[in-house]
Amino acid sequence: MSEVQLKDALDALKTSGVRITPQRHAILEFLISSDTHPTADEIYKALADDFPNMSVATVYNNLRVFRNAGLVKELTYGDSSSRFDFVTHDHYHIICDQCGTIVDFHHPGLEEVEHLASHVTGFKVNSHRLEVYGTCPECASRVASTN
Repeated sequence: MSEVQLKDALDALKTSGVRITPQRHAILEFLISSDTHPTADEIYKALADDFPNMSVATVYNNLRVFRNAGLVKELTYGDSSSRFDFVTHDHYHIICDQCGTIVDFHHPGLEEVEHLASHVTGFKVNSHRLEVYGTCPECASRVASTN
């Protein structure tokens, strides 16, 4: 986990008037160090031993605070559970159709596509999202070994 990312995120929260509680600090630290795009339940389970009085609702409420502050993105694809991604830079996701694993990948920005979409439709483009679906190596090897 990057200490710089954590410090910058905590500073951003403080600047926007958000009080830094031990739970907020721990949830943010977990998100920054995670590369699995966890659900709120996964975050709750990971931190439950350190914070026995923390509820799943506390995790959801803090994720909402982080999302509103622009620190995390809520990913609503894959299975029915929202997953959360600490936002540090523009990137895209590839999602396994079999197990739901989400992996980051980087690609040159799609500003030209946004510009064309705006020009053709007259929309003011605010953002975009690129999703790629397939079968992860682990699921592919499981399928191959059963054949």
